Amino acid sequence: MASRSHRARRAGLAGRRGEWLAVLYLSAKGYRLLERRFGGKGGEIDLIMARGDDIVFVEVKARAALDAAAAAITAEKRRLIEARIRQWLARNPWAMQRHLRADAVFLAPWRLPRHVPAVFELVL
Repeated sequence: MASRSHRARRAGLAGRRGEWLAVLYLSAKGYRLLERRFGGKGGEIDLIMARGDDIVFVEVKARAALDAAAAAITAEKRRLIEARIRQWLARNPWAMQRHLRADAVFLAPWRLPRHVPAVFELVL
């Protein structure tokens, strides 16, 4: 059985790999990366991207199946993401004039990424 620190390192590496795949996928769709991994303990925003008048806060979930990835965005996860969005907006007040949206990119082995715009409604 792998040690907790070894599993944590492996999960962290897989998470970073998934984020980069999502950046490449969204970049191909015309999005521009503004920031990666904003936040820290207590939750983070995986990616902050821009396209046109949109600022998009992206949650990246990689699981064995796309449906399992979608189910991983719980009410608690949404609450933590919204708290970090408010924190980011306080540091970037210019963005309040833009259209804000919470998207997700779901990843699963041997499947194309699934980009879900407005995966949940922001309550800021």
